[in-house]
Amino acid sequence: MTGPGAAPAGTGPAAPPASVDPVDPVDPVAPVGRADTVDVWLIPTDQPEPVVRALRELLDPAERARADGPDRRFGRRFTVAHGAVRLLAGARLGRDPAGLVWRYGPHGKPGIDGLAVNHSASGALAAVALTEGRAVGVDVEEVRDARVAVRMARRYFPAAEAESVAADPDPAGRFTVLWCRREACVKAYGGRLVQGFGLPLDGPSPVLLADPGALGPGPCRVEDVPAPGRFRAALAAVGAGPVTVRRRIWSPPV
Repeated sequence: MTGPGAAPAGTGPAAPPASVDPVDPVDPVAPVGRADTVDVWLIPTDQPEPVVRALRELLDPAERARADGPDRRFGRRFTVAHGAVRLLAGARLGRDPAGLVWRYGPHGKPGIDGLAVNHSASGALAAVALTEGRAVGVDVEEVRDARVAVRMARRYFPAAEAESVAADPDPAGRFTVLWCRREACVKAYGGRLVQGFGLPLDGPSPVLLADPGALGPGPCRVEDVPAPGRFRAALAAVGAGPVTVRRRIWSPPV
């Protein structure tokens, strides 16, 4: 596989690798390569065995070792997520996806020369954000138990946000939105999650975080990204200026 439209050997012609969700407001003509345009791809990671095998061929030795751990379902999803990220980044850069070499920040944030890239995975869904010239972070989470959500909000969020979670008709969903915003913001700066717990990130999307505190200098713009079913997602971009988010659904070659 040499790009998003490449087919695994012996499987015949490739189908289009992605589709735009028709209910999502996407600007299909927003120019690629601008710092204020971010592509966010949602990647369903439960894929057929031929797709998993083909994507595995793109991984580096460290990625394969992690995929080969004792949890087979995790390994398959990891393979799909990381293989798809390589396909998308390689296509954006015009390079062989299997030859991409990641560089990592002090807290594990991945990157590659010429492209700001960040990815996240939860359950059967992954997300990747790609852009040029502007640091970004993305997070996707599956909504879980409401009682756990309320307890975690009271432990980790500012008091006003914790109360808003407890009072929400869907406390687990609201907690997950706020958690995704925190994770995305922390990842945009390449920091540690603990640095994001006290950030004021409640309110309608997008949220402009004027002061990220210890995470780094300069403001951050945090925006919810529509996700299917019981998933929530968020994008953060360092800088005060607005971003054009092009949300797409990745689908594999067939």
